[in-house]
Amino acid sequence: MPLTPTFDDLLLRARDLTRSGRRAILGIAGSPGAGKTTLAERLVRELNGAGRPWVAQVPMDGFHLADVELDRLGLRRRKGAPETFDAAGYAALLRRLRDETESEDIVYAPGFERVLEQPIAGAVPVPPTARLIVTEGNYLLLDMGAWKRVREQLDEVWYCELDEEERIRRLVARHEEFGKGHQEAVDWVLGSDQRNAELVAATRERADLVVPGG
Repeated sequence: MPLTPTFDDLLLRARDLTRSGRRAILGIAGSPGAGKTTLAERLVRELNGAGRPWVAQVPMDGFHLADVELDRLGLRRRKGAPETFDAAGYAALLRRLRDETESEDIVYAPGFERVLEQPIAGAVPVPPTARLIVTEGNYLLLDMGAWKRVREQLDEVWYCELDEEERIRRLVARHEEFGKGHQEAVDWVLGSDQRNAELVAATRERADLVVPGG
């Protein structure tokens, strides 16, 4: 594959993951605001086309701990950091998705409601016809704790990389869109979000493919 893959290159690579006939799981990692969700949504949309859906999207963000639990743990101000997710539960769901390929049952995954900033149980249906699962999140390549078990369930992990100035601009705009004032958004992005981004950037070398440009 070329150093700078086109979107068509990415589509071919994603399709190849299912060549063996078994269900495959593709992870898309990257720092907050790097374009992970946009890439995942476009891949799923283009691969499914107008036919019977065979690709499903399962976001890591559904495994955010609820605010009430973050308050109990004293982690509310660190929301978005690795320790504010149920990484073990995420790894268990990915393993279930990999193992339950012969089942006729729908597997329900949690989603994340950005307006509420809360996880929503049972929001993402994964049909038994899904041969490829696309999952995106910051910490798929993190080599610590239960996050190691997440990586073990993924056939490949792609790393989204975006110019740092543009990534920060997008992230500030996102926080403003979902209710933060401008200065509050800037402070959050350059504080808590930036510490998380630096942690994620340190995992780049573990990716199977780097996708530049967001």
